[in-house]
Amino acid sequence: MGDRVPSFPLQRISPRSTPMATVAVTDATFDAEVRQSDIPVVVDFWAEWCGPCKQIGPALEELSAEMEGRVKIVKVNVDENPNSPAQMGVRGIPALFVFKNGEVVSNKAGAAPKAALQGWIEESI
Repeated sequence: MGDRVPSFPLQRISPRSTPMATVAVTDATFDAEVRQSDIPVVVDFWAEWCGPCKQIGPALEELSAEMEGRVKIVKVNVDENPNSPAQMGVRGIPALFVFKNGEVVSNKAGAAPKAALQGWIEESI
C-alpha cells in the first residue's frame, strides 16, 4: 500500500438535515420565541464585547443541535435589546435562563464548560 492516502466519498448534506442553530431573539420577538414556545427555552443574554459570552457560544450552538426538539436555545444581544434583560433583572452577562411553559424555572450567571451547561439544562427541563 505504501504512501497512499485513503479517499472518502463526500457526503451531501441537505438543508433539512442541517442541525438547528441557536436563534437570535429581539425585544420584539421575545414573548413569541420564549414565553409562547411549545418546548423549554434556554435564553442566553450576551454581548459582542463579552469574553465569557464568546467562550460559551460554541457550546450552546452544539447543545442546540444535540438537543433539537427537546429544547430551544436562543440568544439575546443585550446591547441591541435592552428591554428583555432589564425585565429579567439581568445585572451581568452571560446570564442564562430556562423557561418552561412561559415561566423561568432556572437561571445561571457566568460561563461554564459544555458538560456543566448540558447537565444544568437537562435537570431544568
